[in-house]
Amino acid sequence: MGDKYGYRLGNMQAFIDKEVVAQVLQNQVPSAETQVSSENVATPFSTRHTGLDQLIAANAIRHKVDPLLIYLVMQQESGFNHRAVSRAGARGLMQLMPGTARSLGVRNIHDPVENVEAGTRYLKNLLQRFSGDVNLALAAYNAGEEAVARYGNRVPPYRETINYVRRISWAYHQYKK
Repeated sequence: MGDKYGYRLGNMQAFIDKEVVAQVLQNQVPSAETQVSSENVATPFSTRHTGLDQLIAANAIRHKVDPLLIYLVMQQESGFNHRAVSRAGARGLMQLMPGTARSLGVRNIHDPVENVEAGTRYLKNLLQRFSGDVNLALAAYNAGEEAVARYGNRVPPYRETINYVRRISWAYHQYKK
């Protein structure tokens, strides 16, 4: 597989064309015509958009974050809609708040490449901050790092955050079985 990068996590594996990874690293959206098959991406999930699937996989490799976690956060946050805007003002595929996006160097919050890269990087930072605890990283992604810290590094007792963590964690563990 000299022309592909391989990625394996548990029972999932992905093989991504080096050209696609190069496009992502240069902040270019992979072409929607990029072919995905069991030869280059073999995962139990799909956004049904080839370029977006490859964007998730490339950022998973780049930032060493489980592609399933990126997928589930994106699904929960925006339903894979790059134009999504929440009531709180979060925007894009990964639903970044404008201040968070600025702190991550995002110039165009609705640009799929920038949004997914920054959202994945932010998720990685949260996983590192909370020692790999996926539930705390998810809680911080939803309610903010300060809220998790304020409640003694526990999931804050906010209904929305509790449900958010439950939904993603449940799906994450179902796929991992």
